Amino acid sequence: MCQIAIYPGTFDPVTYGHIDLIKRAQEIFPQLIVAVAHNPHKKPLFNVKERMGMLKKATSQLQGVTITDFDGLVVDYARKHRAKVLIRGLRMLSDFEYEFQMALTNRKISPDIETIFLMPQESYSYFSSRLLKEAASLGADLTSFVPDFVEVALKKKLRRA
Repeated sequence: MCQIAIYPGTFDPVTYGHIDLIKRAQEIFPQLIVAVAHNPHKKPLFNVKERMGMLKKATSQLQGVTITDFDGLVVDYARKHRAKVLIRGLRMLSDFEYEFQMALTNRKISPDIETIFLMPQESYSYFSSRLLKEAASLGADLTSFVPDFVEVALKKKLRRA
């Protein structure tokens, strides 16, 4: 049985949808590595250290979850950590095409690593970090979407931006 799975992402910022997927994956795999991608092409609002800090706080009560960061190909990172499974979230049908392409590309590069798709709870399936950043910039109440400390950090960061 595969013991280690990796849930890679930008997590800019972490949402209840991300946390839901982390909990679901943690129920299946004894060790879950949540790997924060550096990925400067996405131009994240929060730096890697900030994103990791929010994830650590959001998952502090979960057993077997480790928060780390990576740069480069996720399959190389997975191999380095002896993980055979990548976890990816699918919120809506619109996510599927991109995720499917990425999974097939990763399979071509590393046939020994599988991608497993998980769906978040329905109440988390319609929003994204990008949408929440936009809503926060307009002063929206985000308590249904992110932990309180994430909302505070988000609004503080956007005031400075």
